[in-house]
Amino acid sequence: MTAAADSREDTFPKLLARNARVRPQRTAFRHKDLGIWQSWTWAQAYDIVRAYASGLQALGVQRGGKIAVIGYNRPHLYWTIAAAQWLGAIPIPVYADSVAEEMAYVLAHAEVTHAAVQDQEQVDKLLAVSDQLPRLEHVLYDEDKGLRDYDPSRLHSIASVIEEGRARLTDAGEAEKIERELQTGKGSDLAIILYTSGTTGRPKGVMLTSDAVIAAARIGCDFDNLNETDEIMAYLPIAWVGDHIFSYAQAFIAGLCVNCPESPETVAEDRREVGATYVFAPPRVFESILTLTMVRIEDASALKRRMFHFFIKHANKVGEKILNREPGVGAWDRLLWHIGNVLIYAPLRNRFGMTRVKVGYTAGEAIGPEIFRFYRSIGVNLKQLYGQTEASVYITMQPDGEIRADTVGRPAPEVEIRIADNGEVLYRSPGVFIGYYKDDEKTAETKTPDGFVHSGDAGFFDANGHLKIIDRAKDVGKMRDGSLFPPKYVENKLKFYPNIKEAVCFGDGKDYVSAFINIDLVAVSNWAERNGVTYASYQELAGHPRVYEMIEKHVDEVNRSLASETRMGGAQIKRFLILHKELDADDGELTRTQKVRRGFIAERYAPLIQALYDGSPEADISTEVTFEDGRKGVISARVKIRDMKTYPVEKTTLVPEAAE
Repeated sequence: MTAAADSREDTFPKLLARNARVRPQRTAFRHKDLGIWQSWTWAQAYDIVRAYASGLQALGVQRGGKIAVIGYNRPHLYWTIAAAQWLGAIPIPVYADSVAEEMAYVLAHAEVTHAAVQDQEQVDKLLAVSDQLPRLEHVLYDEDKGLRDYDPSRLHSIASVIEEGRARLTDAGEAEKIERELQTGKGSDLAIILYTSGTTGRPKGVMLTSDAVIAAARIGCDFDNLNETDEIMAYLPIAWVGDHIFSYAQAFIAGLCVNCPESPETVAEDRREVGATYVFAPPRVFESILTLTMVRIEDASALKRRMFHFFIKHANKVGEKILNREPGVGAWDRLLWHIGNVLIYAPLRNRFGMTRVKVGYTAGEAIGPEIFRFYRSIGVNLKQLYGQTEASVYITMQPDGEIRADTVGRPAPEVEIRIADNGEVLYRSPGVFIGYYKDDEKTAETKTPDGFVHSGDAGFFDANGHLKIIDRAKDVGKMRDGSLFPPKYVENKLKFYPNIKEAVCFGDGKDYVSAFINIDLVAVSNWAERNGVTYASYQELAGHPRVYEMIEKHVDEVNRSLASETRMGGAQIKRFLILHKELDADDGELTRTQKVRRGFIAERYAPLIQALYDGSPEADISTEVTFEDGRKGVISARVKIRDMKTYPVEKTTLVPEAAE
């Protein structure tokens, strides 16, 4: 068990040294570059990080200093985190797709003095806002393409810093100094500051100690029996707490191998090549994979389409029961599932890069129950967990045999949960954060005197002791007739359909629920091509009458589904529209983790919301957009609005909610 590790290994650099000693030849990191996998053992990673720490020290990185880490998943960026922690400095990961102004806020707020970035794109962003970052002294880069003619006085390649450090370590005194820095570190030290995605305002810097991150990561390793034979694909933002725990902390603790893909577009192929055994992705990723699968199936022959739908229907019937090893599945149904496994399910898992997966997780927001069941029905051991940055991820987990689509499981080991009178979930755990950086007031609002943390989410325990999260507590409302209005719950039902990429629902204090819908361009353009629908832009496709007809059918099915749920039946959608543009993080409508910024959207599209509730059949809107090159523009449109039929709510006997 990982929990049995030496108590002196209370920082990640010490764990790295342990791995180099215990499993020196075991592969620790891989990176695919130009189609070729490069590998580093734990002994090699230790040698690099040690030299890197010495090189950073020569550049002025000191205990308590701050170094930003910006880019996509690359070994050198993970090693930057470890090298900074070796010196007692604090790494500040930043979302790679942040625009320059967003990046400037985080770096200025964190008082960053050094930054390690992936490539020229990130260097250019920093240079563009350098006047806002007077503390920033040195910028390090991993990839040197395009940087030959840049001013070298404050710009250094990571490779050269490592080589400088390696040369310094040939001196016995320098080697002793670096060893002393390693041993000086302790578990109570601030290990990292992770900035939240900022759904309601400016991002907050969550301060986590080594003790907290290691304790949380060990909980996960022990729960799922992770060990040095496991492989994970690191492709999610390094600034996100999920990647930090799964691709960094758990790798150091369990000794598993971290694989960095060549690009975001090659993740599935690269995952298939390395044979990942441990998978994590937010719901949006699983939704996208399923959307692409359904699009490809529609392009297949009639025979293949019939075979696919026949076996998927059968998997929905018995697949989860077989995966859970439940009794009651007949011999014929088992045989039919295994035939389907040979013909359909195994090829699908292989395409997804999930053939060897022993456990997969989804979290970050609620996943549609139908999407969750789809993966489990074809043999992927997908689970849900509920976590937050402030908890170092783990709050609840789903034990084997107790995996359900409509709950997020039981309290994780060593985690306590209580439900406040207003329905808010509060938790206390070994992974709880110290506080928000430079924001004592917000810290005091979030943490109770007895150590519990306000999650901001509304939920309840069901009769089996499993937690159900309804929505963000601030977002759950009531309609004028008193019906419960959980917008995220309704939105997730809509997003089950491959044609719907995003949905935003309104209804708090209103007479009925209405919805904004974003079509999925990949799925709908494929449908348009097959159905002879011509269009010249996303806006034109989104406003096409036949697209409205298709989405109307989906909304109707969602209303029928809601009508069958006594608790949620009042939240059926009465009116909807299809937005003329995709919601975009660059336009401030989504966070960098792709969560809807509900308040911002309501303000930006106020004329459309007014039209949804005043009976208008259409409404005019002009919206400022940000293009990929940073230029601004305006998109204007006349958006049509559709009325929907709602259904009587079925009355059923509610199961009493379990006490905490």
